[in-house]
Amino acid sequence: MNNTLRNILAVVGGLIVGSFVNMGIISLGGQIIPPPEGADITTMEGLKASMHLMEPQHFLMPFLAHALGTLAGAVVASLIALKNKMLLAIVIGFFFLGGGIVNVVMLPSPVWFAVVDLVLAYIPMAWLGAKLTARN
Repeated sequence: MNNTLRNILAVVGGLIVGSFVNMGIISLGGQIIPPPEGADITTMEGLKASMHLMEPQHFLMPFLAHALGTLAGAVVASLIALKNKMLLAIVIGFFFLGGGIVNVVMLPSPVWFAVVDLVLAYIPMAWLGAKLTARN
């Protein structure tokens, strides 16, 4: 298979797998850590209106979803790619970082969460994903 085609497939596959992991964790998050009493987290408007009710534990699952989704996507991209594995994993990290930035702009989350999420959940996890799949 052509190297360019394989790299495109690596990025697309990484984005798909990472998105599934992200949404799976988000979907399960409310069952593991229930939302605050009276919070409607089923719609974006309800989530925005309920954000002031959220406590630090309510941000654990979104952080894990972002971090593990990026990690999974980077691992997949790195496994599929023949060359430039680190670069393609970091590309996955930047795609998910873009989504994280949009999320921070759209949802009025606490500043501490926005900083932790944007700094730790995307590029470091993409780097780790490439390192985990590196062959010596």
